[in-house]
Amino acid sequence: MKTPLGFRFSGAHCGLKAARRDVALVVSDVPAVAAGCFTQNRAAAAPILDARGRVPAAGIRAVVINSGNANAMTGPQGVSDVVAIRTAIAQALGTSADAILTAATGVIGVRLPAHKIIAAAPALVAALHVAPEPAAEAILTTDTRTKLASRAITLGGREVTISAIAKGSGMIAPQLATMISIVTTDVAITPALLDRALRAAIEPSFHCLVVDGDTSTNDTIIALANGQAGNPPIVDPGSDLDVFTAALTELCIELARDIAADGEGATRLLEVAVTGAPDPAIARDIARSIAASSLVKAAIFGADPNWGRILATVGARAGSQHYAIDPHAAAVAIQGVRVFGGGEPIAFAQPALRAKMRAPEVRVEVALAAGTAAATAWGCDLGYDYVKLNADYTSLIVQTADGGLAKDDRLTNYSPSFKRKLLVEALSYISRFSGTRCVLEYSGEAMSKPALQQSFCDDIKLLRSVGLKPIVVHGGGPEIARTLERLGHPKPELIDGVRVTSTADIKVVEMVLGGINSHLVTLLNLDGAHAMGVSGKDGALLRAKRLVAAHGRDLGQVGEITAVNASVLEMFLAQDFVPVITPIALGEDGQSYVVNADSAAAQIAIAVKAQKLIYLTDVAGILEHGELVTDLKAADLDTKLADPALTGGMRVKTRSMLDALRGGVGRVHVIDGRTAHSVIAELFTDRGVGTLITP
Repeated sequence: MKTPLGFRFSGAHCGLKAARRDVALVVSDVPAVAAGCFTQNRAAAAPILDARGRVPAAGIRAVVINSGNANAMTGPQGVSDVVAIRTAIAQALGTSADAILTAATGVIGVRLPAHKIIAAAPALVAALHVAPEPAAEAILTTDTRTKLASRAITLGGREVTISAIAKGSGMIAPQLATMISIVTTDVAITPALLDRALRAAIEPSFHCLVVDGDTSTNDTIIALANGQAGNPPIVDPGSDLDVFTAALTELCIELARDIAADGEGATRLLEVAVTGAPDPAIARDIARSIAASSLVKAAIFGADPNWGRILATVGARAGSQHYAIDPHAAAVAIQGVRVFGGGEPIAFAQPALRAKMRAPEVRVEVALAAGTAAATAWGCDLGYDYVKLNADYTSLIVQTADGGLAKDDRLTNYSPSFKRKLLVEALSYISRFSGTRCVLEYSGEAMSKPALQQSFCDDIKLLRSVGLKPIVVHGGGPEIARTLERLGHPKPELIDGVRVTSTADIKVVEMVLGGINSHLVTLLNLDGAHAMGVSGKDGALLRAKRLVAAHGRDLGQVGEITAVNASVLEMFLAQDFVPVITPIALGEDGQSYVVNADSAAAQIAIAVKAQKLIYLTDVAGILEHGELVTDLKAADLDTKLADPALTGGMRVKTRSMLDALRGGVGRVHVIDGRTAHSVIAELFTDRGVGTLITP
């Protein structure tokens, strides 16, 4: 991510949390102007009480943000702790304490151990760097991933950059709904106009964001502008201010969507677009009300196209606020499918729409026929994990002797009857797995989210504990594409779903896949899974020849497997290792070839006589007419391959599954890797969660 000139960032672990980074520092190398917007909650945290009256202003050098402790409802001592932190950071930077702003997020009502942050101040300053990622990580609480965004615009012939880090997952309501966001820009602008631009930007973005309808005590957005871009200073309203505000608004909308998608326990981003409202304020209010409705959110979680809940919410809000809106005249579409209009329901294919609603993003469109104003709001679905996470939030948090916080997760709030039922069901399957072998093809969204990565590692550990011997084959296509783009490589061509890989590209591909392999092995071993990273070239594990596409098209350094050296894997399995395999093969000509991970997993499963082959995908399983098919036979795959509508990557995957079954693999599972613990749910429960294919 590109960052503005003259800004540096750092993140460190000071002991507020048990292990992860918990304090961040954002510094301008020169005095900057600052603006800020803060929560409307009257139980505002101490950092807000300290900062709210000090911006907009000039001469600001830094913002320090801690996570793990909100420093809210902590009395006068909370504000004193903020002043002590500002003083310590100022001394480490060689500036005035008045040049420092603070923010915090975490547990409410617990005294902040300010001495920990004060002790970390020199290390924070020493670690300052242009990369914002450590700071973005340090501000997370229940978030599952960092949130960063940037924009570049031209003002007065000079390039101006705007970037931001943000956190937010729960206690999100549109009053200010950011939780925490720090915006940095090298634009030259007055404090008053920066404040004006910021307030304009948050209205269609963070003020249209709702996760659970609860307004935090700590919501903060602070913008710093240091003028290092050298543009003609923005001192009056005009076109330059308009361009800057538009870019800042785009950036804030991107972050608002990221926060909604990462809502506590969320599985789907919900976007609600309202048109035909009497005025923009009413459009925003209706959109936010739909996104905030617990009944609507629960329906989105269940992929239930229950448009009645949507219009009931419209009617309730219109009635309570006396809006001139008639829900009977509205039209509703879900995922582009019209479900209500002309005053009556519209027939639609429910199985197909339910399948569309299982996508990571669900869009609801409501046309009110009451005006010309429009607005969009963002939220997320409401699942079981939201209740579990928030029910346990403080009961699992304990304060340590030195003032820090730690998690005691020995407690559980699941009911005894639920645990008994699940255990009995699982045990009947566990007994069948001892000594069997399972190959898992790991790719897609399951690799991109830290929470899903952790659930996958937990699943692997459990598979080992019940005697099953897992082998992991991982992909990495999206990360390869991003890295090639960053390095300026030409955009690769796709032929029949296969990415053409040049001799220059293959070095990058090996580097990226090697990094993914190392990261995955580290996570597995931290989880006690006894993993061993292996390249397909190690021990000539995978041999390949150059793959030639249909019509003789050259795919470059793309190969198809000709042999698998099973003895290498037998050696690891005999020592109880979990092999984690990078699909790079050694060519018959001595060159490196990237191999499709689906195909590699199938050939490895055949070679080690695996009883199970599992594909983690970004869909619920194999779909027919939009609905999940839970069971298939090999003959059904033959039929699918004969269908010319099956193209690209799905044709490759289908052929791989069929090869595996014909090669002696007992069962092939296709499951949704976007759902936590999907491997365990598929293997250890009666109904499973995906598609099971048998010979």
